[in-house]
Amino acid sequence: MSNNIMQSRHDEYHKLTRGERIGYGMGDFAQNLVFGTIGGFLALHMLTVNTISTATAGFIFLFVRIINVLWDPMVGTYVDKRSSLAGKYRPWLLRAGVPLVILSALLFAPIPGIQGSVPFAFVVYLALDLVYSVVNIPYGSLNASLTRDPESIDKLTSTRMMLANSANLLVYTLFPMFVQMASPKDRSLKDTGFFGLELNMGNYTDPSANYAWFSVYSIYMLIGAVALFICYKFTQERVVATAEQTANVKATDLFHELRHNRPLVILGLFFMLAFTFMFFMNTVNGFFNQYVVGHSEWMGAIGLVASIPGIVFPVFWPRLKKIFGKKGFFHLFLGMFIVGELLTYVWSRQAMHDALWLAYISTFIKQWGLSSATGFMWALVPEVVAYGELKTGKRNAAIINAIMGLFFKIGFTLGGAIPLWLLAAYGFNEKGVQQSTNAIDGIIITAIWVPIMLAAISMLIIQVYPISDKHVTDINRQLDEVRV
Repeated sequence: MSNNIMQSRHDEYHKLTRGERIGYGMGDFAQNLVFGTIGGFLALHMLTVNTISTATAGFIFLFVRIINVLWDPMVGTYVDKRSSLAGKYRPWLLRAGVPLVILSALLFAPIPGIQGSVPFAFVVYLALDLVYSVVNIPYGSLNASLTRDPESIDKLTSTRMMLANSANLLVYTLFPMFVQMASPKDRSLKDTGFFGLELNMGNYTDPSANYAWFSVYSIYMLIGAVALFICYKFTQERVVATAEQTANVKATDLFHELRHNRPLVILGLFFMLAFTFMFFMNTVNGFFNQYVVGHSEWMGAIGLVASIPGIVFPVFWPRLKKIFGKKGFFHLFLGMFIVGELLTYVWSRQAMHDALWLAYISTFIKQWGLSSATGFMWALVPEVVAYGELKTGKRNAAIINAIMGLFFKIGFTLGGAIPLWLLAAYGFNEKGVQQSTNAIDGIIITAIWVPIMLAAISMLIIQVYPISDKHVTDINRQLDEVRV
């Protein structure tokens, strides 16, 4: 075997250093900071601050995602067919990262004359979503290009999810608290739930809070831009398609992968359902705290509790996977999510609204299950890419990540649009300080019972996923033989 081939094989099985894992994870940190805030709070901002109707906002979310069905495969094909001295995937973190940050900030921009403008909100959100794909698909493809070493991939997934959930801490814990602190209307000293800490906070669901939203989000965007640059700087592509494979990439490869890559389809369906129930919950979380339990001032403290499992516990994921196996890992944590949701239902009962301890416990258990199940599933994407290369002879990492992106976007669409339509169907009043009993029931169904049902279905789907750890070793061995 030639020295070049030996060196290539050594590089492809490179043991990632802690610095490399953190560098890659900063990309997740940036995207969660930018797009996580959009997913968690844009609907609330649209309906209350920007005064767009519930049904219209739901249509905007749906239509933009339909466009993605055509857009994402084109992005994946375009990226896979090109390369540069800086790499095949890394450059897009900067090329599309800057427009991503600008467009995100525009969604919250208090520009005179456009508050409540449906065309402006639609155009900017559409542009943002298209640009997000040009960042997210190459970033996901980079995951399978850093190394083929299974242990490093497991550790990389743990590290990136710790950073992703650190961003979630800033999003779901501190963002609503910062915005309320900057909101001018109805300011008063309120208990935040942080062990007696009281802060002077205003009403962030009033149109007068538009500058507060924009100011806080702009700072988040600057931090996100820096994190994307760090990701670009500290990553290196080692497992990439050959020049011949790159030249042979075709748009129809997407259908070829769907037809021949069964693990891809199963994992994709799991992605779709997981993100559907995640965004169902995220979309109505602000509504739940504001209108069901009546403690929006607790969102920061509850968000802090929610972020702890995703930051502290991912380090144990590789060990837990060895103990329970892949399928057992997902069954354990999806079951934990369901238990947490049932406890959240108890919190939603009238007599339990003021039970902060119950809010902490239910949120902690629910988020521990959710962050583990939806976080560790990314570790399965590189092995699906390798399986596809073995079956088709093509290493279509970007196309496969575009397919995964499609399943993710479908879940994001369903989880973003359907909850708003359900709220509208149950009579939610965008301008009402108090909501009807029907509207409250609609929020509870959307935040609790639908996610429970979808999580149970997800457990059935992951049960038929066919790639075990032994299969991963066999796939890598066969790919080594083919490349030699």
